[in-house]
Amino acid sequence: MVDSMRELNVLIADDDNDDFLLIKEAFEESRIRINIYRVEDGEELLDYLLHREQFSSPERAPRPTLILLDLNMPRKDGREALKEIKAHPDLRMIPVVILTTSKADEDIIRTYNLGVNSFIQKPVDFKEFIRIVQALDEYWFEIVKLPPS
Repeated sequence: MVDSMRELNVLIADDDNDDFLLIKEAFEESRIRINIYRVEDGEELLDYLLHREQFSSPERAPRPTLILLDLNMPRKDGREALKEIKAHPDLRMIPVVILTTSKADEDIIRTYNLGVNSFIQKPVDFKEFIRIVQALDEYWFEIVKLPPS
């Protein structure tokens, strides 16, 4: 059960507007209050996490409870961003779930080797997309015991 006093922040790193809106809508249908934030590439993701550039204010960029990370993004892709997150002592405890169109075995193996917590292929069917995001919501915010932020 979720601690009702804890603020739940989901950071979505995805350059696809349609996918972002689907994810956001699915989380909004959940029973739990979740704050959703978005970055569109790996550079912005690290700026957000390290409070750089436009994300210098911790109020504008609160520490995420969970990161949903697409692999194929401009500037810095999700693989490189994941590698930096999991190598950083202040960031490595944040759970990261890959949510991508890739189904390549090499991406699955590489991201698990880099420390990803889960790898999910984005479904093409809207109902399946909603079901997956709701399952993520239930698993990460109702079942799993996360470290304090």
